[in-house]
Amino acid sequence: MRTGGDLLQLVSPEGERISHPEFDIWVKDIGDEQLCSLYEDMTVIRRIDAEATALQRQGELALWPPLLGQEAAQIGSSRSLRDDDFVFPSYRESGVAYVRGAHLSEIARVWRGNASYGWDPLRINLATPQIIIGSQSLHATGYAMGVQLDGANTAVLAYFGDGATSEGDVNEAMVFAASYQAPVVFFCQNNHWAISEPVRIQSHVQLADRPTGFGIPSIRVDGNDVLAVMAATRVALDRARKGGGPTFIEAVTYRMGPHTTADDPTRYRDPIELEDWAAKDPILRLRKLLEAKGLLTDDVEARVKAKADAVAAELRASCIDMPDPQPLDVFNHVYSTPNSWIERQKDHYSRYLNSFNQPVEEGAL
Repeated sequence: MRTGGDLLQLVSPEGERISHPEFDIWVKDIGDEQLCSLYEDMTVIRRIDAEATALQRQGELALWPPLLGQEAAQIGSSRSLRDDDFVFPSYRESGVAYVRGAHLSEIARVWRGNASYGWDPLRINLATPQIIIGSQSLHATGYAMGVQLDGANTAVLAYFGDGATSEGDVNEAMVFAASYQAPVVFFCQNNHWAISEPVRIQSHVQLADRPTGFGIPSIRVDGNDVLAVMAATRVALDRARKGGGPTFIEAVTYRMGPHTTADDPTRYRDPIELEDWAAKDPILRLRKLLEAKGLLTDDVEARVKAKADAVAAELRASCIDMPDPQPLDVFNHVYSTPNSWIERQKDHYSRYLNSFNQPVEEGAL
């Protein structure tokens, strides 16, 4: 197990394959077809991100957290998971949601303001997006401890950003995970900015060095290298399933867009820094590798473009055609079982609305 240190890289920014004696074995099954599939995945989620950003600018979404630049980190890690693994995301993992099987309408509806949740977590083993910074790490650790007690051969993965490592929740989660050797992987997407706060101010050491103080081994990986991310995640998940305890992965990447569509990064970010990271673009990097191997044919490019166009069109249609929630829907799913206190509030609110001579029917999301 690698602990902090040098950056793990299997594909250079120039698209050259770099051999690594320790990690090559973990991606030996990734052949030409799989490389093309990873390229398609990253292209599609970038298109989802661009379409959602456009929908927000056009007033169809209230807010959107872009993932531009972080495609390799999300695809490499999520494609390493098994169906029975459970994932706890933050609010930026729309690419992970796509891979896990969330419907495009489910990804969009929270950001349209039509629901307080996205999808059924038990259907795709993916918790709903967590807005509170870092709290999902506690949920993941608790779930992993439950998995451990059940004796299940399942791993748990929690996503968060560099800013979350400054939160008490993340550190408390690591305390419990280390103490109980819970089968959880802490996947930190270090995109260098916690809104407007640069990572160099948050931490004067590499983030991968922090968990070693809790006794948690870590891997520092090039987050724009999809193969390296996949190798690191597979190592960590395998360790968790075999009873080796938690692992911390620092995926060093970059947030190419704003924190959310309500943010203006030009107010605090040097454009030269953006140019430097644009040269390390994760999709461009894999594209160069495919070109060098003679795999990026006209047919492949046409197929990828068609898939991205179709997904973007489906996202737009599902967003615009999304029915508005009914007023009484706010009381749905507050508790998993009937609750007299909630039913009383619901009855009072219903009578209040009916006092305007506009009978209100309970809708379904």
